Formats: sequence, C-alpha cells, structure tokens
Amino acid sequence: MAAVRFKRNDPVVVKAGKDKGKTGKVLRVIPETGRVVVEKVNFAKHFVRADRGKNVQGGVMEKEAPIHASNVMIYCEECAQGVRVRVKTLPDGTKTRICGKCAAGIEKAK
Repeated sequence: MAAVRFKRNDPVVVKAGKDKGKTGKVLRVIPETGRVVVEKVNFAKHFVRADRGKNVQGGVMEKEAPIHASNVMIYCEECAQGVRVRVKTLPDGTKTRICGKCAAGIEKAK
C-alpha cells in the first residue's frame, strides 16, 4: 500500500464521494488502511448503549468515519482549491511541503 501523505491538522478538500467539495482538517491518519478521518466529513451513525455505572445516556450519535486518502487533497489557502504537494529542500537542509501550483508553504510555523 502506498504511503499516506497527510499529517494531522492538514487542511484538506474532499474531491470524490457524497461529501465532495467539503473542506476540513485531518483529525486522524490510519496508514495501515490508507484512510484519514476529516473533521465534519463522512458522518456515520453510532449507536450507544446506556450505562448507568458510567452515567452515559444511550442513543444515536453521529461521528466522523474514515475516508480513503485518495478521495482527499491538500487545500491551499492561496489557490483556494485542492492541490498536489511538492517537497522543497531549504538551504539549511530541512525539507518543507509547498503547493504545486503557487509554491506557497503548506507547513505552518511552529
């Protein structure tokens, strides 16, 4: 299986499926299955049983389900669309991810 090229908190846009066009940030990456969990995308119903010991009320919850990584792209704020990502080596030897169209930095300053 190919490597998943996403990291947590990356802004992404869904390019295929029932939530096509929605944007959100990556909450979790699952490299074993090649899937990512995106915030506010691909909701699934989750049935919760009531548990008096833990003081949990039962019912139907909605939570984000994983979506295949091939159905999402990194979202560039400069281009305002999904883009491919390139890796640029800086003069000090460190690598950073940049937008393939406008060459804007994808990495956030830490």
